[in-house]
Amino acid sequence: MNTLEPKIEFLGDHDYLVRIAMGGDVVTVRTYADPDVVSRIGGDERRVVAATIAYLTARQRADDLPADLDLQDVAAAYDDYLDRLRADLS
Repeated sequence: MNTLEPKIEFLGDHDYLVRIAMGGDVVTVRTYADPDVVSRIGGDERRVVAATIAYLTARQRADDLPADLDLQDVAAAYDDYLDRLRADLS
């Protein structure tokens, strides 16, 4: 749904600001990279955030994402999320 790579800015303490270009607009999603979820997926925290945004935008429009996103909530909402990201990042 989105052809441009999102811009990911580290804010500190597992928080990231993700900007996703959508047409002429930019959607901003503040993302919390829950350390438990990141460790269950494996890999670099920033890569997990990027892969999560790709996973979600493959399923819904970027402007339908919540303004604040916690990876723990994504893991709870999607049964295949952890396995899919582990596979994508390996």
